[in-house]
Amino acid sequence: MRLVVAFALVTALTAASTGALTFREARTGVLQQSQDAVIKLLRTQVGRLAPALAFPPGESELRRFAVDVAGAEPSGVWRVMVDYGDVSATSVPDDPFEELTSALRSAVDSSSATVFQRVNSGDHTALVVGMSVAYADSAAGATVASGIQVFLTVPQTTELAYVDALVAAVERATVAALALAVLLALLAARGVLRPVRALRRATRSIAEGRLDTRLAVEGSDELADLSHTFNETAAALEESVAELRGMEARARRFAADVSHELRTPLAAMSAVTDVLDEDADRLDPDTATAVRLISEETVKLARLVDDLMEISRFDAGAAVLHLDEIDLAESLRRTLAARAWTDLVDTDLPPPDALRGRVDPRRLDVVVANLVGNALRHGAQPVRLRLSEGTGRLAVIEVLDSGPGIPDSVLPHVFERFYKSDAARTRTEGSGLGLAITAENVRVHGGTVRAANRPEGGAVFTVELPLYRDELPGEGGS
Repeated sequence: MRLVVAFALVTALTAASTGALTFREARTGVLQQSQDAVIKLLRTQVGRLAPALAFPPGESELRRFAVDVAGAEPSGVWRVMVDYGDVSATSVPDDPFEELTSALRSAVDSSSATVFQRVNSGDHTALVVGMSVAYADSAAGATVASGIQVFLTVPQTTELAYVDALVAAVERATVAALALAVLLALLAARGVLRPVRALRRATRSIAEGRLDTRLAVEGSDELADLSHTFNETAAALEESVAELRGMEARARRFAADVSHELRTPLAAMSAVTDVLDEDADRLDPDTATAVRLISEETVKLARLVDDLMEISRFDAGAAVLHLDEIDLAESLRRTLAARAWTDLVDTDLPPPDALRGRVDPRRLDVVVANLVGNALRHGAQPVRLRLSEGTGRLAVIEVLDSGPGIPDSVLPHVFERFYKSDAARTRTEGSGLGLAITAENVRVHGGTVRAANRPEGGAVFTVELPLYRDELPGEGGS
């Protein structure tokens, strides 16, 4: 549209300027030609009729002279007035000759040349010509003024009609030029914008993940160079992304393989540490301390391996939902009771069977346990667990603590894998995967989870889960 408007404006200005110049020159030429023809005919007629005048002429002679001069124009549009001293006569009886201005009369009085003036009178324009009649004095050898002054008025109707026709022609030419300019602008825009639009579509396609998108390179102009550069960039990006995806796939496979291989020796180590824990009281204090330390670290390692296995299943798309319609409040109470958190966490839960939903009970247990455990470890009591029904048939689970809250720089990263905001806390009982697993479990349910800080202090984690949903392909039943 901008290109079309620019073409139209340039064409309009060019057409208007050209039309104005053409109109001015043509108008001047038409009026000049008409004026020259009138003056020449007037001089000829006056020169032919003036010698026959008797001197001094009376009013009747002047009137006859005026009529004869006016008769030189066949169409009869001339009106003539002849003055001699105080005597004046017109070709048309009682003609007031309003077109004659004092300026023109003064010019005739002061000059022997023929003078003229265009006068707007009412609704028409007239050409007024004035001249003094002179005769040649053979004795004196000079031209002597006779004292007779002839004034002629001619309406410019025909000339103005020519000018009006010229204006109409200029207007028609301008409209045609504008139409042609718009057509040319559309053609130019199509030629220029087609590759730009193709580039836009290709860029959008790249952004949507179709990295094999390429542009057809046509010609050798700047747009062709741009298309060629785009293709090179897309190819390099596709190669880099393919390499990164390969590295990511290998890393995930490595983590899954390592986790799988560690489960067997960890099972044996856990069995041994359980036996040692039972006999720790009969060992000497140093040995007992070492045994308990090994047992604790074995438990942490087993939890880390389990978390890695769970993350690997999410990455591989192998996470399966086993949906069941359950009482959500009762499920949350069981989660707290199973971990001996009932006395540590304040609850705000609806009555039994007041809020039911179709979810995976095991994964819901993991979500709530991870959020509450995170609040107990990194927040401060009191910790509150709240369940309510949100708009749009959603179950809203909130875990609130009274700790220092989450730094603003950390909030965007709390659900990332292995992310720990405090570098000094690299050795904690957490694997750094708990919140990431929580987010994945919420996602497979079709819900959302977010973290924020409370205005009164502390952090709040909010989970929204659809209460009812159809099973997706690949999901298991209850």
